[in-house]
Amino acid sequence: MEILKKIIFLLLFIIAINSFSQNDEKMQKAFSESYKLEQDGEYAEAINVLKDVYNQDSYEINLRLGWLHYLSGLFNESTPYYQRCIQLIPLSIEARFGIVNPAAAMGNWTQVENTYNDILAMDSENYTANYRLGLIYYGKGDYKTAAKYFEKLLNHYPFDYDSIIMSAWTYFKMGEMRKAKVLFNKALLNQPNNKSAVEGLSLIQ
Repeated sequence: MEILKKIIFLLLFIIAINSFSQNDEKMQKAFSESYKLEQDGEYAEAINVLKDVYNQDSYEINLRLGWLHYLSGLFNESTPYYQRCIQLIPLSIEARFGIVNPAAAMGNWTQVENTYNDILAMDSENYTANYRLGLIYYGKGDYKTAAKYFEKLLNHYPFDYDSIIMSAWTYFKMGEMRKAKVLFNKALLNQPNNKSAVEGLSLIQ
């Protein structure tokens, strides 16, 4: 009797392994097809291919469907897939960057800003979140707050062009011309003859 139980258990184990293997192959094929269809601009078809193997507990499928719906211009439909990713893996920064895309496309800047702040709560030095928040506050004309984010980036990436040029313009807007001039000149070391830096220096001189 004990031997029979072991044989049955072994058979069930083998069946389960084969089932998982088949599911993996089916998923891999669906993802592969979806990438090709995306490359060809066939977003609706790419979505359908993944929906055929959809599993609500799959982080990867939800992330991919969020992206494909965004590319399709289906912003309201995109968001729930990213939200599901965050439910599945609460510390996912990648899913939060994903959810920003449809939010920004719909002009929901409050959600965009809140999402970047959520990211910084988990990763305070995140380059992209700091930079984009800096851009948001710069666009609002809140240069003091924008400078806070750009300064953080400059401390970590002192010769990063984007951080340098945005800091330069932010200081210019704040009337801190000495700092702005130094940074515009530094930007020209990174990108000689850069139009934005040259324009900034011309306005100071």
